Amino acid sequence: MYEPTRAASRRSFLAAAGGTAAFGLAGCLGGDSGGLGELTVAHMPIYPDLQWYVMEGEGYFSEIDAEITGQEFGNGPDIVQALGGGDIDVAMFGIVPAMIAIDRGISAQVTAANIREPMGIMAESSFHETFDAQGADAFATWREERGEPFTFGTFPQGSVPDVLLRYWLRDVGVDPAANDAVEIIEINGADAVWQAIANGEIDGTSIMEPVPTIARAEGSSVTMLRTAAEVLPGQPAAVTLMSDAVRDSPIAAQFLEQHVRATEFIDEDPDATATHVEEGIGMPTDRARDALDSPLSNFITDPNEITDATGVFSEFAAGNGQIDERLSTDEIFDLGVYGSL
Repeated sequence: MYEPTRAASRRSFLAAAGGTAAFGLAGCLGGDSGGLGELTVAHMPIYPDLQWYVMEGEGYFSEIDAEITGQEFGNGPDIVQALGGGDIDVAMFGIVPAMIAIDRGISAQVTAANIREPMGIMAESSFHETFDAQGADAFATWREERGEPFTFGTFPQGSVPDVLLRYWLRDVGVDPAANDAVEIIEINGADAVWQAIANGEIDGTSIMEPVPTIARAEGSSVTMLRTAAEVLPGQPAAVTLMSDAVRDSPIAAQFLEQHVRATEFIDEDPDATATHVEEGIGMPTDRARDALDSPLSNFITDPNEITDATGVFSEFAAGNGQIDERLSTDEIFDLGVYGSL
């Protein structure tokens, strides 16, 4: 569990205030902004949304010709609901809920990626050698030796970590629905996943930072088996989705310019970035700094880097009934805003 920090107090305050915080403006409202005087930006207190916390902490919003109001959410479905109600202009969240929003007819598209290949498949270290030798049969060996299935615990079905896990299992020849040697249980939140690991409740997971860094620091026997780069190169995760009204205004490019600045800041000054992690997400600075050196910390802005692998997620979302049919790249992405920078 994350140690308490002043960020926890900040988040508690925001929750009491409806999870919002407003930031200053540049220029005159309704001028170059194309009539958009205020933007409400949904985000989540997770590593893949780190650009938000850097933009906030470094004061980058002052370069945008609109007042930026941040609203923190605990999960993607709540953001989709807020988008549907017209309460959100920009959303920084997972690629799957972004596709769900588009599938539901919400007038919005993805204009930027936040991170690439941020997930890892973790498993009990004693399982690694068996899996490397036996592949899919290693799960049956585990069940035979332990008398119970190998249990993965990750975010709910259809989430980015869940999709990567199921994609990997399918790729190695395992169908969890038809294989009693593998079980997948749903766990809400990265902190809860870590607690399940620490308590010995699960044997493996598909998860993003900072859980792998925490597990390593705490000497957990659950360690990295495969990174997303090894499983699905270009794997998408958190993205930046903008309403049509925003995309059709100069504000879209202004926002992405600051997003690019934040991505460059993360890459060039990880020490300062770690303080933003503590302030915004609530992870101690020393561990946050370690997590930034992880092979899973691949922060980007260019949406072109994730378009190919997004097709896999669209296929899974359609197969799970989360969207009516597989969405095309053109339906999901507006690559023009980034291309105009």
